[in-house]
Amino acid sequence: MSVNKVILVGNVGKDPEVRHLDSGVAVANFPLATSETYLAKNGDRVTTTEWHNIVLWRGLADVAEKYVTKGRQLYIEGRIRTRSYDDKDGNKRYITEIYGDVMQMLGSRNDNQSSDNQSSQYNENQNSSSSKGNQKEPDFEESEGDDDLPF
Repeated sequence: MSVNKVILVGNVGKDPEVRHLDSGVAVANFPLATSETYLAKNGDRVTTTEWHNIVLWRGLADVAEKYVTKGRQLYIEGRIRTRSYDDKDGNKRYITEIYGDVMQMLGSRNDNQSSDNQSSQYNENQNSSSSKGNQKEPDFEESEGDDDLPF
């Protein structure tokens, strides 16, 4: 048995680059920063930042294109993929990417103007078509806040 699962919570480093393959499938790429803070031996607080290359496909890429912007805090759940390619000088290069299966936008819709905690979750594995004809189910669930919680 083996497991390849990644869970990240971080901030988007730049707006997603979205392209469409000849087949019409959308692919979004963007960097996500995660930070870790610890105390060094001398007592100084040290923060390190790790940058992750995020890749989203199909519906998740479409959502990222519409709603994800630089600085936005995201929850990403997915798997690690490493691929290789030859650069322009013929050297073999490797890149490690996180292929996202679930994306949840954290914080408020407009962090500068609202303090309401709202989140929207998007799942690549959700079925976007219903068995009842041409009806479409939403690709995401949207929370309107804590007001509708029963406790």
